Amino acid sequence: MKPTLLLLCSALFAFLPACARKPQGRSQNAAAGMARPTAGQQLNPSSGSLPPGTRISYNSVSVPGPYIAMTFDDGPHASNTPRLLDMLKARGIRATFFTVGQNTARYPAIMRRIIADGHELANHTWTHPKLSSLSDASVRNELKRSHSSLVSLGAAPRMYRPPYGAITARQKQWIMNEFGYPTILWSVDPEDWRTRSASMTRSRILANTRPGGIILVHDIHPSSIDAMPGTLDGLLAKGFRFVTVSDLIAMGNRSKPGTSSPIVQAPPPPITFSPGSF
Repeated sequence: MKPTLLLLCSALFAFLPACARKPQGRSQNAAAGMARPTAGQQLNPSSGSLPPGTRISYNSVSVPGPYIAMTFDDGPHASNTPRLLDMLKARGIRATFFTVGQNTARYPAIMRRIIADGHELANHTWTHPKLSSLSDASVRNELKRSHSSLVSLGAAPRMYRPPYGAITARQKQWIMNEFGYPTILWSVDPEDWRTRSASMTRSRILANTRPGGIILVHDIHPSSIDAMPGTLDGLLAKGFRFVTVSDLIAMGNRSKPGTSSPIVQAPPPPITFSPGSF
């Protein structure tokens, strides 16, 4: 009997620790690609996160060179966005598109082309509301629905832009904590949505763009797209080089005193996207 009892006790003690361990499942946010930056983490295309040192909010970025980011809001649009994509492709320019979730669902083919052309996709909510006037639950729903629509295309967004720039300091903080999203605003607003004037949009952007600038344009207005050939060529003639907002932020992080990474002196090579690889 004693050997049998000893065997049973050994088996019991070996079994108990395994039973006591709880499975370490991922949170819903992590499973959806809403990973937060962690110490030592680098830019991670699969998680949608940005490296440590990323600020909570940006209007512009301090960068070691003539780098700027063109950003396009509120699309995609059935005819304007493809026309814009042709212009960007002809000049080898990569941009960041802050898309509205309802439009991403309406125009999946255009969204796939944005990804295939190497541009960055970012969250601009599902219905384009004024976030500063919403409850936390409503803001969370707007961002999650839009986030999920982009993830379904294989593009985990790294950031968001509040419609109208309407956001509170408290909201910026909890959105960063929960989604890992910095708030992206802008340094140049030509008010293309107000004037609907191609010449005014072009002249305002050319007059006000500085290195590290984030330029705001809306690809839902035909006049804004009409302004782009002269605007983009004018910026190129001034010596500006175009990168995505994520690249701009990464350059700013690497150029901070005390960082070990070298300063970027040339724009990163084009990225080839495929579903799920962003």
